[in-house]
Amino acid sequence: MKKIFLLYVAASFAVISNLYAEATLEEITPKDTKIEVEPIQAPAQNIIPAQEQARASIDEYTLGADDVIEIIVRRHPEFSDKFIVNKDERIQYKFVGDIDVSGLTKSQLQKKITGILSQYIVDPDVNITILDYKSKVFYVIGEVGRPGKYYMMGNTVNVREAVVASGLPTMSAAMRKCRLTKPSSDGKPKHININIYEILYGGDLRNNINMQPGDILYVPTTMMAKVMRVISPVSAPISTAVSTGKAVVSAGTMP
Repeated sequence: MKKIFLLYVAASFAVISNLYAEATLEEITPKDTKIEVEPIQAPAQNIIPAQEQARASIDEYTLGADDVIEIIVRRHPEFSDKFIVNKDERIQYKFVGDIDVSGLTKSQLQKKITGILSQYIVDPDVNITILDYKSKVFYVIGEVGRPGKYYMMGNTVNVREAVVASGLPTMSAAMRKCRLTKPSSDGKPKHININIYEILYGGDLRNNINMQPGDILYVPTTMMAKVMRVISPVSAPISTAVSTGKAVVSAGTMP
C-alpha cells in the first residue's frame, strides 16, 4: 500500500512539474497563435451617473437585423404593429412597404416614420419602442459563472458589465491574465490583456474598456486549477483505496 501511495505522489509531482514548465502565456493562448498585444491607455472619462449612462446607451442604440420594435401611431391603430428587422435590416411596414432601418436610432426612425405617414394622415403622432435587442452580441468564455453569448442593449458594453452579466469569475479564474479578442475579417485579430481583478476588486478602471459587437472576453484557468483537474481523477480511487485498506487493481490485472 505504501508503495502505491508513493508512486501516486511521484506521478502527481511529475504532472505538476510538467504544467509548471509551460509558459504563462500558454495558459491563455492556444498553441501556434500569434498575438499582437496593444498597450492600454487610460481614456479621459467624464463621470456620469449609472442610470443616465444606461439611458444614453439605449437612446444611441442603432437598429440592426433581428431586433424587434413596436410602432404605435396614436389614433391610427391600422398603422401600429410589432416588427422584426430582417436580414436586410428592413421592416415590412403595411400600407407603405419596406423601410430601411439600418444604423438608425429609435428617435431617427421615429422621425423617418413620421415623415412617411405625413403623406397619408395629418400630424401623425408616432412612438417607437425597442422590444428585443438581438442585433449586437458579445461573448464571455472560460472561468465565469455563465459563459456564453450575450446581447447588447447599446452599441458597446464595458468589460466590467460583461463580466458581471456572465456571473462573475469562478474560484479557478486567473483574473489577472484575461484576454479581450477583437475579431477581424483579414485574419489579424487584435488581442488585449485585461486585468479584471483590478477592475472588479481594486477599483482601477483604466482597463475597463468598451467591447464592440462580436468581441470575445476570455477568462483563463489558474495553473493550480489545471493541476487539480488532471490529478483529481487519479487521486479519487487511490484515496478510497488508502482509506479502506484495499489494493488498487488496474484493468487486466489478476487480483
